[in-house]
Amino acid sequence: MGSTSDWAVMEKAAKLLNDFQIPFEVNALSAHRTPEAVEKFAKNAETNGIKVIIAAAGMAAHLPGVIASMTSIPVIGVPINASLSGLDALLAIVQMPPGIPVATVGINAAENAGILAAQILSATDEKIMKKTKEYKENLKSKIEKANDEFSKIKFDFKTN
Repeated sequence: MGSTSDWAVMEKAAKLLNDFQIPFEVNALSAHRTPEAVEKFAKNAETNGIKVIIAAAGMAAHLPGVIASMTSIPVIGVPINASLSGLDALLAIVQMPPGIPVATVGINAAENAGILAAQILSATDEKIMKKTKEYKENLKSKIEKANDEFSKIKFDFKTN
């Protein structure tokens, strides 16, 4: 995270990774306030066994791109709504120069970042693939249950 204030959003990714039993780190690293720590983290990520990085940032939102510039590990950017409804962060993260991609999820969409990280890891890990499939099936079940409940709601002009 670019700031400790991002934890309120990023905790959703942590919970998802924890539910999927995927080991993860949580760090506050600022591209502007702690650039040396960001560089150390990014350049040592592969050696430290990290396979995917989720990087969140608001406002100038340089953290995901800076990390991506220093590693070949996939980076998922989470734009944080810190100003301008998060649009500044979204554009800063998604508009990377050629050769430095950052997969970008929606504003404050940390849970989607966790799911995307799990899907990337599932390409080489059957246990994570199984958990990802179960998660998606559960989403389907929730909608089917909701539709069953909606079918019981009666209005004079409701046709279903």
